[in-house]
Amino acid sequence: MRMHGDFKGEELRRIVKEFTGPIYQRPPLRSAVKRMVRVRRVYYIEILEIQDRDVLMRIGVEAGTYIRKLCHDIGEVMGCGAHMAELRRTRAGPFKEDESLTDMYRLLDAFTIWREKGDEKYIRELLLPVETGVAHLPKIIIKDGAVDAICHGAMLSVKGILRVETGIKKGDTVAIMTQKGELVAMGKALMRSEEMVSSRQGLAVAHMKVIMKPGTYPRMWKGRSV
Repeated sequence: MRMHGDFKGEELRRIVKEFTGPIYQRPPLRSAVKRMVRVRRVYYIEILEIQDRDVLMRIGVEAGTYIRKLCHDIGEVMGCGAHMAELRRTRAGPFKEDESLTDMYRLLDAFTIWREKGDEKYIRELLLPVETGVAHLPKIIIKDGAVDAICHGAMLSVKGILRVETGIKKGDTVAIMTQKGELVAMGKALMRSEEMVSSRQGLAVAHMKVIMKPGTYPRMWKGRSV
């Protein structure tokens, strides 16, 4: 963040604390979404370094938060103005800047070896299983007989559930998994964990995105929910 005027570091550190937690944001003029005021959560703002008018920060935010707007608003409260000079994404969901990352050159080489020689060794070292992308989501384990129905878009009822993780709240995004740990779909919980376990009937999850290909598991269902 580049400040537009002189400022005191102590004051800036005090001000950024006011921007943690739920904040109101209106997307900037140049944005891909409708410019309506919305609430986004800022988990933390760490000031790592201050050099003249440049401020290096590490910020953790909810998806859909505009960092350039955040920098602008901090500058407004400081009274001197500010803008985002540079942005680097260091984390998205469960993915971080660590040894699991690769570059496109290595990926292209591994893909070429697989395509031309049929050797999967190198591309398997670089590609992560799709389940890695939902490692941070609470899990619902379903019966084998419910899997293909879910793949065809059926809603998940409590009758199709084997186990659930604790702490699921209504409205949470959850991962629907097979007994083997395979990702079937992601959805919105319609019940709390306790209700899924204690209820004898009712819809437990509404789907957002089906991942598994239909036909992976045998069809053993009828109706619109399982």
